[in-house]
Amino acid sequence: MFKHTHPYPPFIQPDTTKLIVGTLPPPRFTTGALLEKDVDFCYGSYYNSLWLFIDKIHHLNLRFDNSEEAVEERKQFLAKHKIGVCDIVESCERDKIDASDLGMKNVKLRNLMGYLKEYPNIDTLLFTGGNSKNGPEYFFRKHIKELGLKLKLVSNEVPRIHEFVNGSATKQPVGSYRTIKTVSLTSVSGAANISISKIPLYKHLKAKNPAFNTFDFRVMQYREFL
Repeated sequence: MFKHTHPYPPFIQPDTTKLIVGTLPPPRFTTGALLEKDVDFCYGSYYNSLWLFIDKIHHLNLRFDNSEEAVEERKQFLAKHKIGVCDIVESCERDKIDASDLGMKNVKLRNLMGYLKEYPNIDTLLFTGGNSKNGPEYFFRKHIKELGLKLKLVSNEVPRIHEFVNGSATKQPVGSYRTIKTVSLTSVSGAANISISKIPLYKHLKAKNPAFNTFDFRVMQYREFL
């Protein structure tokens, strides 16, 4: 049995307004066996692609290697744009050493609601995946259900948007209640390419431009929120 623990603490600044919420980086980040183009930071897997999307959207010319400079580039970007990262899974166990969400067992979640209380400027959660089992939205729903809260649907279009009122569950004064928006972005994993290919908008854009691909679709989608 492999104990898969999250190697990075949440990256949140006092003025953070948006929080990227995933599950866990691949096991090699826990063991320290990084690949040449991996970055030793949140979403550092070169094959995860999140930073490739951000690099494309903002024309950053980021480094993709194990250097401290690559880490610092990402931290500076997040701080400048008031974006934080707080994956919802602290640890899990795996029978097979891979990055599959479905393979996670005995999952221990982070207290995400506690972070929302500690950082009152956060008004948006960006899930890197939908409500499929063991995805970030799935775990977040489980997390807030224990506090008597649930997500209210705002938009059923991809990416789906929900909201909830934060405050009562964490026993904050009534005047400090605030509405938090959640956005379930299409997963950055390659496994999500099949679901993207079935989205009517993707089919339409692909028909107009055969060169249009799933990477382009994610860049288009993520640009609105990142």
